[in-house]
Amino acid sequence: MKLSKLLEKLNYKILKGDQDIEITELVFDSRKAVPGCVFLCISGTMNDAHEYIPDAIAKGAAAIIVEKDVFVREDVTIVYVSSARKALAYMSAAYFGYPAERMTTIGITGTKGKTTTSYMIKKILEEAGHKVGLVGTNGCWIGDHHYKTVNTTPESYELESYFAQMVDAGCDYMVMEVSSQGIKMKRVAGFNFDYALFTNISPDHIGPNEHADFDEYLDFKRRILRMCKVGFVNRDDMHYDKIIQGHTCELYTYGEDPSADIRISHVEYLQDHGFLGLSFDVDGQKTGSLHLKVNMPGYFNALNALAAAAVTVFCGADEDAINRALAVVKVDGRMEIVYTSADKTVIVDYAHNAVSIESLLTTLRSYHPKRLVVLFGCGGNRSRLRRYEMGEIAGKLADYTIITADNSRYEKVEDIIEDIKIGINKTDGVYVVIPDREEAIRTAIQQAQEGDMICIVGKGHEDYQEIEGVRHHFSDREVAEKYLKRDL
Repeated sequence: MKLSKLLEKLNYKILKGDQDIEITELVFDSRKAVPGCVFLCISGTMNDAHEYIPDAIAKGAAAIIVEKDVFVREDVTIVYVSSARKALAYMSAAYFGYPAERMTTIGITGTKGKTTTSYMIKKILEEAGHKVGLVGTNGCWIGDHHYKTVNTTPESYELESYFAQMVDAGCDYMVMEVSSQGIKMKRVAGFNFDYALFTNISPDHIGPNEHADFDEYLDFKRRILRMCKVGFVNRDDMHYDKIIQGHTCELYTYGEDPSADIRISHVEYLQDHGFLGLSFDVDGQKTGSLHLKVNMPGYFNALNALAAAAVTVFCGADEDAINRALAVVKVDGRMEIVYTSADKTVIVDYAHNAVSIESLLTTLRSYHPKRLVVLFGCGGNRSRLRRYEMGEIAGKLADYTIITADNSRYEKVEDIIEDIKIGINKTDGVYVVIPDREEAIRTAIQQAQEGDMICIVGKGHEDYQEIEGVRHHFSDREVAEKYLKRDL
C-alpha cells in the first residue's frame, strides 16, 4: 500500500522524501520495525518515541511519522502530523481497508454497565439472526473465538485488526465498549458509530495518568455523542444535562423519568428455584410496548436490559428475540450467579469502587436474604480513599463482611486491609479479616446460614491475582465452585 493511501484522511506535511512510496507494514513500536515499514512516533508519559527513530531506520523503516521537528540524515520519508496517536487511528483504518464501514457499529460508554449491556446487545442481535463481534473489558469475541485484551478499548491498530477479522468471519454487527481513556488517547479517532449508548456517569478513573478531575472525565465520555449517528442516553442520570451538551447525533433517552423517550415500569424482583432476576415493562418511541424478563438480579440490570432493548429494536430485533437473549445471557464476573437455591446464593461481581459496591449491595437487599455477606479487598497502588469508602459502605449495607486480599500489587496486603478497616470502623458493621482470598471464600461458603446471599466482589472476570508485580492464576468463580462442590 502506498503511504499516500494511508495518509488520505489526515492533514499532514511532507518534510522529506516521497509520499508515494510503497509501505509494507504499519508500526508504532520500533522493536517491531521491518524493511519498508512506516514508523509512527507515539510519545507516552514515560518515553519519547522520537528517540527511537534511528533504531527504526536501522531495521529498514521507509517512512517516519513525527509530531515535532527532527533531523534525519538517512534517505527516508519524514511526515509531520499534529498528533501521531490520531494518525495511527486513521492510518490503521486505511491499512486494514476501513473494515468498520462494512458493519453496523454500536459503541457503549459510561461508568457502569458497559460490559453487561454490550453482552446483552450481542446476544439479542444473535437471536435476531446476526453475526456479531464484540470488543470490551472481557476481551474480544469474534464468533466463538476469544482474544484477551489489555485495555477496555485497545489501541487503534489492534482495534482495526479485530474489525478486519470480524468482517472476514462474516460479522455484520460490531459492539464495542468505549472507555474515556480510549477517547482521550485517540484510539477511536475518526470513528463514527451507527449507534452509541451512554449508560451513566459517576466519579471514577480520576488520578495520575487517568483524568485530572470529574469534569475532564465527563467531557471525554460525552464526546461519543459527537461520534455517532444515533445516540441513547440514560435520562435518569443526575448529570444528564451535562452529558448531552454538544451532542450532534439524533438523540433518544431511556429510563424511569416520565420524559424519557423509552420508559421502564413495573419492575418485579424474581427469585425461585435457581432463578434470580427480574421482569419489567417497556413503552416508548419506536419500541412500542414490551414485557421483558432478564436472568440477572438488580434494578441496574433492568436499566442495562432496557438500554440493550432500545438499541436493538432500532436494529430490527423484536420482543421474542430480546426475551430469548435476556433469558440466557451471562457475563463473566458481572453479577454472575455461581450458585443459587433456597439454601444459599453465591454471586461474583467486579464491583471495585464505592459507587459499584453500594449499588450492588443495595440491589441484593431487594431480594431479602437472611444475611447479606460481602467478601472483598482493594487493589494496591490505587487511591486509599477508595478503601475507606468501600469499607464504610460494606459496614452499612452488609450483615457480615469478610475483608481479604485483592490485587495487592506492590503494597502489603495488611496495609490495604488496615485502610479498609478505617472505613468499616465508622459503622456498626460486623466483620472478620481473612487475608488469604481462597481461605476467605472457603470460610464464607462453609459457614453460610440457610437463606444467605454471599457476594464475592472486586475481581469479577479476572483470572489472576497480582502480588509483588507477579500475576498468579486465581478465579473467584473457580474457587467458589470448588468449595461449593465439597459443601453440597
